[in-house]
Amino acid sequence: MMWLDLVAYHQLLDSELPGAAAGGEHRYARNILSRLNDSHTRVLIAEDQGRAVGYVLGMIVDLMPDMFAQEPSGFLADIYVEPAYRRLGVGRALVQDLRAWFATHGILSFDWNVSARNPDGEAFWRAVGGQPMMIRMRARV
Repeated sequence: MMWLDLVAYHQLLDSELPGAAAGGEHRYARNILSRLNDSHTRVLIAEDQGRAVGYVLGMIVDLMPDMFAQEPSGFLADIYVEPAYRRLGVGRALVQDLRAWFATHGILSFDWNVSARNPDGEAFWRAVGGQPMMIRMRARV
C-alpha cells in the first residue's frame, strides 16, 4: 500500500517522524473511503496501464473562522509517487489537478508539510510554486 511506503519513506528521512501503527494502513484506507463523497475532500490517483502509481489527498479547511480573519484554504495532506515514476511529472500533475480542484471551489491558496530532512521534497515543492510560511520545530522534554 502506498501509504505504508510514504510512512516508511518519512521514517528513513527522520526516525523522529511517526511510524505506522499496527493496522494503520487499514484505518487509513477506511478513512479515505469514507471521504470519497465529501465535497471538501479530493483524492486523485495517478495510473499507468490501470495500475496506481501515485496519489494525492487534499481537503478544504476553514481554521477557526470565529478567531481568525482568513479565507478558507486548501490542505494537501498526503502525496506519494512510486519511486520508478518520480521525476517524470507524475507528482507535478497530481498537484496541478488538486490545484485546479481547489480553484473550482474558490480556494486561493493551499498548504502542506514537508520534512525538514527532505531536500528532494523541498525542491519539488519550490518547483511547483511553494514558499516557506512557518517553521515547525520540536524539542525533547
